[in-house]
Amino acid sequence: MESKRVIIAVTLSLAVMLGWSYLAEHMGWNGQPVPQTQQEQAAPQSTPQSAEPAPAPAPRADAPVFLPSPGREVTVTTPLYKAVLHSGGGVLKHFSLTRYRAAITTGAPAVDLVDTASTVMSPLGLLINGQPSWSTGQWSFEGGDMSLAAGQSGVLTFTGEVDGVRVVRELTFNADTYLISETVRLAPLAEARTVRVGFTVGAGNLSPNGGQYDHTRVAWLHDGSFDEKTSASDLEKGVQQTGALSWGAVMSNYFLVAAAPVDTTGVTMKGKLQEGVYRVAMERGDVSIPAGGETSAACNYWFGPKERELLKDAPNHLSEAINLGWFSVIARPLVDMLVFFHKYVGNYGVAIILLTVVIKLVFWPLSHKSYKSMEQMKKLQPMLQKLREKHGDDREKMNEEMMRLYKTYKVNPAGGCLPMLVQIPVFFGLYQALLNAIELRHASFITHLPFTDMVWLADLSAKDPYYITPIVMGATMLLQQKLTPAPGDPTQAKIMMFMPVVFTFMFLSFPSGLVVYWLCNNVLSIAQQWWMLRKA
Repeated sequence: MESKRVIIAVTLSLAVMLGWSYLAEHMGWNGQPVPQTQQEQAAPQSTPQSAEPAPAPAPRADAPVFLPSPGREVTVTTPLYKAVLHSGGGVLKHFSLTRYRAAITTGAPAVDLVDTASTVMSPLGLLINGQPSWSTGQWSFEGGDMSLAAGQSGVLTFTGEVDGVRVVRELTFNADTYLISETVRLAPLAEARTVRVGFTVGAGNLSPNGGQYDHTRVAWLHDGSFDEKTSASDLEKGVQQTGALSWGAVMSNYFLVAAAPVDTTGVTMKGKLQEGVYRVAMERGDVSIPAGGETSAACNYWFGPKERELLKDAPNHLSEAINLGWFSVIARPLVDMLVFFHKYVGNYGVAIILLTVVIKLVFWPLSHKSYKSMEQMKKLQPMLQKLREKHGDDREKMNEEMMRLYKTYKVNPAGGCLPMLVQIPVFFGLYQALLNAIELRHASFITHLPFTDMVWLADLSAKDPYYITPIVMGATMLLQQKLTPAPGDPTQAKIMMFMPVVFTFMFLSFPSGLVVYWLCNNVLSIAQQWWMLRKA
């Protein structure tokens, strides 16, 4: 049956697309980084030290006196995060997110976007002419720790002398967002200079428990187009892009560490995986500063979760970091609907079920038409089989007779699969929506197995620890196959019956939120098929 061939092709394509990331992970094509013991670095790096600085240089006639101060930690606390910086250049040592925990267990620490390994690479550090200002210059800092309440903002100012240039870094923190704004003022200490400024960010593995569906990667927005590099082997070699770059970032499905220069023209983005740390530098082209003059550069940083409501107000189209793929036009409203349902039911598992019901109701007429067409084709199977036996050696004649038969009985051979094809973009849109919605991270559905203390669906972004839902989902697919009219070709029938096994295997490691959706969809489809069979 021609329609069954189309169904098989579509189903196999779906299986390949969904299973690709699992296969790539298993084969090591998209493996997570393995820390290296030795890695050649592009520029000398060092951890900011707290020891006394070298003696201050003699003051110049054309520059104010500069007195370096001892290095120390500076803490910025807001309702959203706690940032620890080093006064020797303003680099980050820690950035803990108050509202996000590393695990669902009681007492789990807050997510720290700057772990011990990435601290060594000095994220938020400033590059001057390609050199790390935090280790090649001398710095001073006046002020102390800063605690910001809701609605407040504050500025930390770091002053330094790097490679014959006076550098003033002003970092502005806002209690209501994860955005950090920087203005850098540059002035030569003597003769005119040409200066190249680079803004850097870095992070370790942002998806330690994400499995093959949540990779830490380097991403960027170039000429309005999103691009990313996930492969560890490619990132160890380094990636580079030049042009109109809005931002460059290290990110996972749920967290983002990005640098977004205010002036996006002529920027070079460099990304590298180095000793287990993902690093990104956004470097501006050469800027000439006359003697006695001054120039400035500005950049915005994002250290935080991919919260849509906050990112939509961020500059440089940082909201594009929430990449929902080809079907984003479908995925975005589905996420909005999911959040809407959660607002009333207070449980994202229940919200997924309600969303599935709504989608099923919208496509009910198409599904009804599909099942009806399948039933019509089932009635024609004996006649089609006779045509195959009669014209088996003359394929052209057999197809001609089949089309005449379809026309006589007013049956569309593709009527059973075309309605399903229309629904495929919705499935992939929902797949991306559920995979990238930070709302589902650590969101529970059924916290414990009924009548036990065994933790079960306590995190919809993680797989089912006992594989109950994917196995039940496979059983419902098998039941669907039993209710669906069997194809006339025995080989096709065997392939169709094998598909539940393939899907069950793939869904074993899927985030449980996706499995709940597919399981619920299958149950509703079975109910619809049963209802149609009773009517018939």
